[in-house]
Amino acid sequence: MGRVFEKRKHKMFARYDKMAKAFTRLGKEIAIAVKQSGPHPESNARLRTVIQNAKSLNMPKDRIESAIKRASAKEEKDFQEVIYEGYGPGGVAIVTECATDNPTRTVANIRLYFSRGNGTLGKTGSLDFIFERKGVFKIAAENINAEELELELIDFGAEEIYKEENEIFIYTRFQDFGQMQKALEDRKLRIINSELQRIPVTLTDVPAEIQEANMQLIEKIEEDDDVQAVYHNMK
Repeated sequence: MGRVFEKRKHKMFARYDKMAKAFTRLGKEIAIAVKQSGPHPESNARLRTVIQNAKSLNMPKDRIESAIKRASAKEEKDFQEVIYEGYGPGGVAIVTECATDNPTRTVANIRLYFSRGNGTLGKTGSLDFIFERKGVFKIAAENINAEELELELIDFGAEEIYKEENEIFIYTRFQDFGQMQKALEDRKLRIINSELQRIPVTLTDVPAEIQEANMQLIEKIEEDDDVQAVYHNMK
């Protein structure tokens, strides 16, 4: 086996690490959804969305059900959704979305990452002018005409629709996310993934070494167990 196995092993473990991180993130999203609107997907749109996304990442069914059961217990801890905003090297804007049971611990960690990465942590809302929240849906494209679908979904908030290989991507405004999800469900379209993302309105162009420094900072932030998603505006 030797060197070839070592390379494969490194890639394999990296993939497992990412999968474990994704499952942890989804578990928190399930907990938040259940605490907000109950454990029944048919009456809880947010929970339906999380389960959908979990299945698309091959999260085992028993693990999904276990997360719902745990979240339904009164003694289960609550997670708070918090956002931290700051600038990385070269003035790159970075937004970090977290779900935490201890905001004091989380903000201390995030501040430390920015400090060690030659960045600065700012005030919440300070980057609202740089990012716009959008609903992003990915659906299976088999037997679907993207242009016809776009005309059909404009009234439900579709701003942009495009096809890429066997998938169709639909973008909506933040406030139209719920009605778009219902419209897709009503049409029995197979939703592969749906989420709210922060899309940069303006991009920052920085040299290669500054890009690398920012990516190292972002990777460090993403390793934190309290972090759900990280967005940046690097070109």
